[in-house]
Amino acid sequence: MLMDSVPVFASQLGAARSQMAFTLGFHIILASIGVAFPAMMLIANYRGLKHDDHDALLLARRWSKVVAVTFAVGAVTGTVLSFEFGLLWPAFTGRFGKVFGVLFAVEGIFFFLEAIFIAIYIFGWKRLSPWAHFWSGVPVVICGLGGAFSVVAVNSWMNQPQGFSPTSGTVTSVDPFDVIFNPAVPYEVPHMILAAYLVTGFIVASIYAVGMLRGRRDRIHRLGLLIPLTVACIATPIQFLVGDTAARAIAEDQPIKFAGMECVQTTSTDVTEYIYGRCTSDGVKGGIGIPGFDSFLVGFSTSTQVTGLDTVAPQDRPPYNTMLHWAFDTMVGICTVLIALGAWFAFVWWRRRDIPRTRWFLRAVAVSGVLGVVALESGWIVTEVGRQPWIVYNVMRTEDAVTDASGVPIMFAVVVALYAVLAAVLIGTLRAMSRRWRSEGDDETDVPYGPSGPAPEPAPTGMAS
Repeated sequence: MLMDSVPVFASQLGAARSQMAFTLGFHIILASIGVAFPAMMLIANYRGLKHDDHDALLLARRWSKVVAVTFAVGAVTGTVLSFEFGLLWPAFTGRFGKVFGVLFAVEGIFFFLEAIFIAIYIFGWKRLSPWAHFWSGVPVVICGLGGAFSVVAVNSWMNQPQGFSPTSGTVTSVDPFDVIFNPAVPYEVPHMILAAYLVTGFIVASIYAVGMLRGRRDRIHRLGLLIPLTVACIATPIQFLVGDTAARAIAEDQPIKFAGMECVQTTSTDVTEYIYGRCTSDGVKGGIGIPGFDSFLVGFSTSTQVTGLDTVAPQDRPPYNTMLHWAFDTMVGICTVLIALGAWFAFVWWRRRDIPRTRWFLRAVAVSGVLGVVALESGWIVTEVGRQPWIVYNVMRTEDAVTDASGVPIMFAVVVALYAVLAAVLIGTLRAMSRRWRSEGDDETDVPYGPSGPAPEPAPTGMAS
């Protein structure tokens, strides 16, 4: 069975963890779009100004409206999360609030600046000069990166806590520099930011691929697929290398977490790498085993010793090992598939200076958006479930941080209902915007600046104007 323990919702701790997992799993998709989509919007804007490209400017204008909608919904889900920290984990915030509070304060500053510059960019279409308007969008990208750094740095600190003196009930001698630049930041922050660009690129490209499969092969659709797909295909192999570095660092800094990810029960050398399979106390059942490969991945030698779960007491091991192992394999497997998709795209572009137009390629891109989201959620499961049973690694247990207040299941039900409404509103709004853009036709091409002439005819081949 996937869950190798009792159902997580059967206790106060399980209910609180389930609610946090649900809200984080929902918010992380919008947060990723909020970090990466403004950059793709500006790439289209830059192309429009630099090459007098009417279609690229129109695309940038449409995408700016999507950025505003997703930012608004993401702000709501992010606000719910901030309340949940205090409501669900009062002992955690009470004891360590002064440690990570600075980072959340910085994230708040970036959030407000991002909101201000998004407003300036959207209203600036008809009020600023072309290049002034373009540069007003750059702070949106910078603030998205800054906010992502601040939030992920908190999570990194939860995995590699330092910069304080632990005492009973609270902490003292907090060093903000050590807190912010903890050992997990160098790999966890770039891993998350690259994931945001990768996932957002494939999501946006998949939407235009679906449109092209339905017969909309105009230049707007080809540009709408080309820009985000290029960004995603550049980010994916870099992400693979960063993820490999992160896994090796986790094997050294959080060996029990790594043992859970790879289902290593006993400390030894020449450890077999298992692809999927069910984790049991007697080892992995099923799956595809590659002898010695796990040791090789950790230390580039099959003689490398890998720490097993047997080095700690059962209560100090990550729960739900099979889910953790499958999430890790799913994340790595999807990244590998997406690299292959990027290689396909790059090869055809190198030969023809055009995107592949076969239905099989468009189908693959259409699926890539879903795969990217699954990889994103799998990676977050690896990070969060792998750290358990600790909310702050080796310092505070999650069960010691959870609230003892009643009503958590009811609050969880309310949150699920709220998020279902938000999801329906978001999807309905974006679909309505898309339909209106298609029905407005040439009227919607009334961009305030850029190309002086009429919109060009769709190019028969290639993306060049």
